Amino acid sequence: MSRKAPQEDFDDSGLQVTGPKDWAAGVPGVTAALRQSYDQMGAARTALALLRVNQKQGFDCPGCAWPEGDKRHLAEFCENGAKAVAEEATTRRITREFFARHSITELAGRSDLWLGQQGRLTEPMLKRAGSDHYEPVAWDEAFDLLASELNALASPDEAVFYTSGRTSNEAAFAYQLFVRAFGTNNLPDCSNMCHESSGSALNETIGIGKGSVLLEDLHKSDLIFVVGQNPGTNHPRMLSALEEAKKAGARIVAVNPLPEAGLMRFKNPQRPSGVTGRGTALADRYLQIRLNGDLALFQSLNRLLVEKDAIDHAFIAEHTAGFEALKEHLTGLDWEEVLEATGLTRADIDAVLGDVLGAERIVVCWAMGLTQHRNAVPTIREVVNFLLLRGNIGRPGAGVCPVRGHSNVQGDRTMGIFERPAAAFLDALAAEFSFEPPREHGLDTVEAIRAMRDGRAGVFLGMGGNFVRATPDSAVTEAAMRRLRLTAHVSTKLNRSHTVTGERALILPTLGRTERDEQAAGAQFVSVEDSMGMVHASRGRLAPAGPKLLSEVAIVCRLARAALPASGIDWAAMEHDYDVIRDHVSRVVPGFERFNERIREPGGFTLPHAPRDDRRFPTATGKANLTVNGLEVLRVPEGRLLLQTVRSHDQYNTTVYGMDDRYRGVKAGRRVVFVNPDDLAALGLADGATVDLVSEWSDGVERRATAFRIISYPTAKGCAAAYFPETNVLVPLDSTADISNTPTSKSIVVRLEPAEAAGTA
Repeated sequence: MSRKAPQEDFDDSGLQVTGPKDWAAGVPGVTAALRQSYDQMGAARTALALLRVNQKQGFDCPGCAWPEGDKRHLAEFCENGAKAVAEEATTRRITREFFARHSITELAGRSDLWLGQQGRLTEPMLKRAGSDHYEPVAWDEAFDLLASELNALASPDEAVFYTSGRTSNEAAFAYQLFVRAFGTNNLPDCSNMCHESSGSALNETIGIGKGSVLLEDLHKSDLIFVVGQNPGTNHPRMLSALEEAKKAGARIVAVNPLPEAGLMRFKNPQRPSGVTGRGTALADRYLQIRLNGDLALFQSLNRLLVEKDAIDHAFIAEHTAGFEALKEHLTGLDWEEVLEATGLTRADIDAVLGDVLGAERIVVCWAMGLTQHRNAVPTIREVVNFLLLRGNIGRPGAGVCPVRGHSNVQGDRTMGIFERPAAAFLDALAAEFSFEPPREHGLDTVEAIRAMRDGRAGVFLGMGGNFVRATPDSAVTEAAMRRLRLTAHVSTKLNRSHTVTGERALILPTLGRTERDEQAAGAQFVSVEDSMGMVHASRGRLAPAGPKLLSEVAIVCRLARAALPASGIDWAAMEHDYDVIRDHVSRVVPGFERFNERIREPGGFTLPHAPRDDRRFPTATGKANLTVNGLEVLRVPEGRLLLQTVRSHDQYNTTVYGMDDRYRGVKAGRRVVFVNPDDLAALGLADGATVDLVSEWSDGVERRATAFRIISYPTAKGCAAAYFPETNVLVPLDSTADISNTPTSKSIVVRLEPAEAAGTA
C-alpha cells in the first residue's frame, strides 16, 4: 500500500448509499483499522505503535477518553483509536517545500480530509504580514515574535489562549500557569463546546463536575441508560463494557433519535463469537426520542416514581435538598406536552418505568446529544433528579456517567484550564508560585470569538485542536480570526485553522503521544485523566517525526521565558524535568498528593470523588440538590425540520479519516442529510435529491450549507441529521445553552431548499 500523501482532493462525486447496519465492529472493524494503519505507517510501524497503545507501559490513545480496565488485551484499541494513532504516527511529512508549493489561499480551498492526509508538520513556520505563504522560522524567532505581540497588547485580556483535549496534564498545568502569570484567565477550551453543560449541572447538583462511576460500576449495574450517544463510532471500547454488563445481567436502554448500530448488536473482535458468531445484542429497549425530548422523558419518569412512592426516602432525607419543591413541580407535568416533546407513547414510557422499578443500581451515560441544546443544563439536572430519587449516586453499580471525548479533556480542566477558576485553586497557585493570579473571570470559547469579532482581542494561541472548524457560525468565526494581529497554533498536523490567519501567523509543530520525549533530565513521560477520573502515565516510543519538533511542555516553557523574563518562575526546570511540574501539581491540585510516586504505579491512580466515595456532596447546601426544571416543548414551524449535527464513523471530532460512514451505509461522501421518509413525503422531496440546508433563527439571519444529498433514513420523525464540521455554519454564535454557553448544535431549525433554487446545483 502507498504511504504517499494524496495529491488530488476528495469530493462527493462517487457517493454511494446502502442501508444502515444493525451491528458494529467485528471483522470489518479490524480490517478497516489495519488497512488505514498500514497505509499511513507500514507493517512494522503499525505493530510497534498499536501494541503499545493503552498499555500500562505504553501511550494513551490520542482519541477518546474511555478508561481501560486493570486487565488489558494485547490489542487494547478500537477501530477509531487505530485511525487516530495512524494519523499521528504516519510516515508522511510536511516540509518547507510543501509550503513553498502551496499558498495559504490554495490550502484554504482544500478539504479537511486532504489537509489532514498530508502528514506531520516538521518545523516552525511563519506567515509574515502581507504574505500568502508560510516560510520556515527558527524557534527562538517564533517565540520572540509571539512574546513581543503578547507584551504589546494594551491588556493581557486582549489575548486568547485556547486548549484542546489532547494536551497532557503536565502541559496543561504549565500552560494555565503561564497564562495566569501573564495576567489573564482567558482560557477557553473544547469543553466549552461539548460537556460544559454537564459540568454546570453536576457542580450545582452533586458538587463536582465529573461523572461518579468507575468502569467496574458499569459491570455491576442492573440498568444502563445510554442517552444521546453513539458509542459504536465515538467511544467504541465502551461497547466492550456494555457487553460485560449484559453478561452480568444488566438491561440497557438506548435513547436516541437515530438508531445506532453499536447499541443494537456488538461483534467483539476480541472474542470468537464476535468473529464467527452473531455477537451480543446490547439494547433491550430503544426509545427513538425526538430531538430535545430528553428532559420531558426523565421528568415523566420522575413524576411516575414519586406517584408510585418508588423512591429512596432514607437517602432523600439524609443526603438531598429540594425534594418538596420538586414533588410539587412534578404534579403539574402535562402529559400531552411530554408526549409531544418526546415523540414517544405513554406505553413506551410505562415500559421503561418497569425497567427502572426492577433495577436497584442504575447508571445514566450521555454525551453531546444532551449537552448541545438551549435547555441542556436543566436536562442534565433532571437526569440527576432521576438518579437521586432512588439513591443511585454513591452506590456501587450506579451513578452519572458523562462520556467525554478527547483523551485528556477532563484532565485539562482538572489542571486549571478554565476561564472561571475557583478561588481555592487561585489561592493555591499564589502560594506555590509567589504571584497574584488574576481573579476576574476570562473568556470562554463563544465569548472569545465575540471579542475577536469586536476588536477586543489581538492575539490567539491555540494549544492543539482545530479552532476554526470546531466552533459555530463558521463565517463569523473565520472573519474574527482574520481581524487579529497574530494567530499561532501548536499542532501535529495541518488543518483548516492554519489557513484562516491573522495579519501574521505561526505554526508551532509539536511531539505526539506516540513519540519519545527527551529533555535535559532524560526521557520524559506525561499523564492523562480519563473520563472516569483515573490518572495514568503515557510514554511515547516512536522516534519524533522530525528533529525540530518540541514537546508541548517545552513550547509553553520557552514561550513563558520569552514573554515573562522576570516572572520568578523556574520555567527551565519544568521544561527539563516533568517531575518538577508534577511536584507543583501535587501541592496545588487536590487529589494529586504524592503525584510523582503514584503515577509510576502500573495503571496509575483514581482521583477522589466525594459523592461516589462516601456520599458527601460539596454543594452550597452540603447536600445533593434536587432541582425544579421547567419543561418547554421545542416546536418547529410547518415545513421545517429539527437538525442535529453528528460525526461520521470515519472521523473523530474535526479530524476526518475518510469519506465513509460504514454503519449508516454512506460511502465516499460527507455532504448528506438524513431525513425520515415520512418527512420527505410531506415536504415533497425525493430520496437522493440535492438540497441546501437553511437554518432559521430569531436573529433573522439565514445561514446556508449548500449541496447536501438527501438520504431517506429511519431517524425520528420531524428530525434530521448531518455531519459537522460542514454544518457548523448553520449554528449562530449567539445561540447557546443557558448557563453553560455551549453552542446549540443539536437543535437547529432548518428548511430544505432544492439546490437548483439557490443556484448551487
